[in-house]
Amino acid sequence: MRALGRFLTAWLPRTLLWQTFLLVALLLILSLGAWSQIFRYFQEPARARDVAQMVVSVVNLTRTALINAHAERRIDLLIDLAALEGIRIYPAEASDELLPLRGNRPLKLLTDEVRRQLGEHTRFAARWKSLDGFWVSFRLDPDDQFDEYWVMLPSERIETTDTFGWLVWGFGALVAALLGAYLIVSRIGTPLRALARTARMVGSGQTPPPLEESGPQEIAVVAHAFNQMAGDLARTDADRALILAGVSHDLRTPLARLRLGIEMSGAPEDEVSAMVADIEEMDRIIGQFLDFGRGTPQEPPQAIDIANLVREVGEPYRLRGVDITLAVPDSLIAPARALSIRRALANLIDNALRYAGEDKPLKVTVGTIGEEVCIEVADRGPGIPENEVERMRHPFTRLEKARSNTKGAGLGLAIVERVMRAHQGHLDLLPREGGGLRAILRLPAGGSVTSRARMPKDGREIHDK
Repeated sequence: MRALGRFLTAWLPRTLLWQTFLLVALLLILSLGAWSQIFRYFQEPARARDVAQMVVSVVNLTRTALINAHAERRIDLLIDLAALEGIRIYPAEASDELLPLRGNRPLKLLTDEVRRQLGEHTRFAARWKSLDGFWVSFRLDPDDQFDEYWVMLPSERIETTDTFGWLVWGFGALVAALLGAYLIVSRIGTPLRALARTARMVGSGQTPPPLEESGPQEIAVVAHAFNQMAGDLARTDADRALILAGVSHDLRTPLARLRLGIEMSGAPEDEVSAMVADIEEMDRIIGQFLDFGRGTPQEPPQAIDIANLVREVGEPYRLRGVDITLAVPDSLIAPARALSIRRALANLIDNALRYAGEDKPLKVTVGTIGEEVCIEVADRGPGIPENEVERMRHPFTRLEKARSNTKGAGLGLAIVERVMRAHQGHLDLLPREGGGLRAILRLPAGGSVTSRARMPKDGREIHDK
């Protein structure tokens, strides 16, 4: 049973449209087959009676003609019957070689009815000597078993000749029914596919166009409810962005005054530096909330120099004394949103410095893999366990070992993930050989990459020569 279940799962279609269509088609085929069998079962006795009456009439007329014909004219009569009516008559002999009729139901009904009318002595055969046909025996005198003859009727008079026509009409009816079933099922499948596309747009943070609220009542109700949900989500998202913007503005103003007051307080230098660092961390957290609250970037994608953008983002860290290495080509033009990519790259570098420390080397590599532009940030920190990778893409999540570190709001990777979705790209979080993490931004090149700085296709880290 398990093997059968795996076979059905592998070969049956997965869409509701084709599953329902195949089910309806199977029911139609079974119904047509059952209907044809029922029709044959009740139609065969009536046809057997009609054919039997024709056979009995031919036999009785032949017997009457032979009885009333002069002995010297009987041969001429037999010749005329064979030539004009296709009816052959031969005297029965004990040495006759006979082939019995098939034992199917229609022939059994026919022979039973003929024997009932002509007598129990009536015999039947499918072949007499070397001649094929429908052979029936009869006696000129019912009591004289030696005066017996065989009469042959052409097979086309006995058998149903319109079987092909029935098959054609049945096949045509089946095709028409299947076409109607497909149209009925497609009225359900089409709006469901539209609903799935719209749901994916909502999941990626986009505002979808409203669904058409038409069709069957159940589908229309679902579309209406989904449109209401999408509208409510869009309003909630707009309210969230507005609230975050207001809160960040209201918080940053007193933070700036607090920092100015601390720097002018005359406190010891180490205490001032520690408090200023805390204020800067609070300002970065507010900035992360703002970035996350903005949602989908509004700037349109443009052809930008990815290599130059990475150099601009990495230079301030180098001036700050961070051990950062940039392995980038001279130029790498690709379509992207410059501000969003800057924000995503800066978040990855900040995360690397936060967990690996500023005293450990950090490497940023730019190149292409296939039709993708890749920006890799590789650190020597603790890395992310494989079973924690997907969870770390969600907002407000941090590694268990990092929960004692109060810095950060757990939004860095969530912001990067959102930026990648907006670019139809994705973020890879991979272990680094020798320890650490490789965070890779993969952007679709769109066929407009003007420089091909290749990265290894097997995902291994690039090393400078």
